[in-house]
Amino acid sequence: MTKGKPGVRKAAAPETSRILSIKTGVPGLDAVLGGGLPELSFNLIAGSPGSGKTTLAQQILFANAAPDRPALYFTVLGEPTLKMLRYQQEFAFFDSALVGKSIHYVNLSEEALELDLRLVLERMVAEVERVKPRLVVVDSFRTFLGRSTEATSGDTLSIDQFIERLALHLTTWEVTSFLIGEYDEGEQRSPVFTVADGVLWLSQATDRNSVVRKMQAIKVRGRAPMPGLHTFRITSAGVQIFPRIPEQQGQRRPSEHRRLATGVPGLDEMMGGGIPAGDAVMLAGPAGSGKTTFGTQFAAEGLRQGESVVIVVFEEYPDEYLARAKARSLDMGKELASGKFRLIYLRPLDLSVDETLAEIMDAVRELGAQRVVIDSLSGFEVALAPAFREDFRESLYRLVGALTATGVTIFMTTEIVGGYPEVRFTTEKVSFITDDIIVQRFVELEGELLRVLAVHKMRGSEHSRNFHRYEVTPNGAVIGGPLRHYRGILTGIPEFHLESSRFDHSGLTHDESSILDTLVRMGDASREVLAERVGLRPSELSLTLKRLEALGYAAPSEDGKTFRAIAKAGG
Repeated sequence: MTKGKPGVRKAAAPETSRILSIKTGVPGLDAVLGGGLPELSFNLIAGSPGSGKTTLAQQILFANAAPDRPALYFTVLGEPTLKMLRYQQEFAFFDSALVGKSIHYVNLSEEALELDLRLVLERMVAEVERVKPRLVVVDSFRTFLGRSTEATSGDTLSIDQFIERLALHLTTWEVTSFLIGEYDEGEQRSPVFTVADGVLWLSQATDRNSVVRKMQAIKVRGRAPMPGLHTFRITSAGVQIFPRIPEQQGQRRPSEHRRLATGVPGLDEMMGGGIPAGDAVMLAGPAGSGKTTFGTQFAAEGLRQGESVVIVVFEEYPDEYLARAKARSLDMGKELASGKFRLIYLRPLDLSVDETLAEIMDAVRELGAQRVVIDSLSGFEVALAPAFREDFRESLYRLVGALTATGVTIFMTTEIVGGYPEVRFTTEKVSFITDDIIVQRFVELEGELLRVLAVHKMRGSEHSRNFHRYEVTPNGAVIGGPLRHYRGILTGIPEFHLESSRFDHSGLTHDESSILDTLVRMGDASREVLAERVGLRPSELSLTLKRLEALGYAAPSEDGKTFRAIAKAGG
């Protein structure tokens, strides 16, 4: 006897069984539905004409129908059976061997033309009893609504009566059913929306010359569907849905306390030892500043260390991108067949963030990628359909969040627009989603246009706060010494201030001062190291070292392999 008040028995809990899920066979739809379609559910697929309702229902049937699990598809006046099949057979999911054996098509046109809804319902009941299906589709039941508004005699049914009885039959039969109907958004108070266990709403958004298809799971009983609108496309394969919130599938990697080498000589030192693994890095600079080169070197360094890499490009064709990399001694083309490198080109019109994220995430999962390069966010924003550009910041937040959740390190580039103090670049909108920001600038020094960069932001890490000169050489980008003698670098026309220098290198040129500063910081350095840090060609470096030696600022070691500073400014 159970414990409690004397003489009182606790009622036994009713036995329950879990509702099984049906896999829809539509990529992305199971995730949106919260794990699949509840078995024996009564569902409404609604939307405007041409939104893909029939194709979606057909794809679900062909993915689930079998001889021991037959499907019954009712067509009405909207689209005769032969016409519908003629077009549906063009999709990859269509299997003619299933037609007439596992999937049975019944045309209700004659009954509908009689304007007698009772006859229509009786025919449907008879066909269900004959076939004993597990799946039933009525396409499009809204046709009846347009042909009769009220009962004309006691023997027929009104529209409301027909819908109520049809819904009752579909919910009591042991079938998973679908009603396809054309509705406007203002009609969602219709009784059928209340009775249905699941409601899928398909729509098309038009903005100028752009058309984007979206789907919303308005209602799924017994499930926790993904909220919001989800982009989908209809291709030769059928319907593919791109969920707003991608499934992580338990792939979140633990945080790592290690640094990734950038592959750019001198940049690791500026960033306190490299990029923290799992960070999102943004490199912002004007056109021609070498952003793509930096991204390519970061990717090539990962491949050199045996890591898997994904590169996403929007502004160059893959062949052009690989040719530019090879021209800088970064032959990445041969890595494409290694299973560790994927180059994704995304430049179609009407692109959506969800499609982009789905393709990148698939590549990251397949390769187990540690590094992702996106070149560039500016090109990405332009490639988006206008409807998505309005939500670019939110979209990018979801994209970066989903990628970093897998543990990958992301290197993104974006273009700076305008000049100081009105400098404007994408980071003003999305800098909060990045961990590290590197800013590139062009400056004029002594009539020469030079490139400089600075680490603008690094979360939880010490980094250089100086502007450093850099060069884009035939072998890639190289970081040089800091610009210690100048003010107003952000203006693009810095001013030389000798009294503010940390060292007073009287009479030295900019290159000579940079080499001497490097020697002071390092103690001694070889020609190779100096060339990398300052970005000078060997011939220029030799002449500069000879002058420093002649002026008494530097001296070679006994074996002549290294140099050291022997005089400081004012010392």
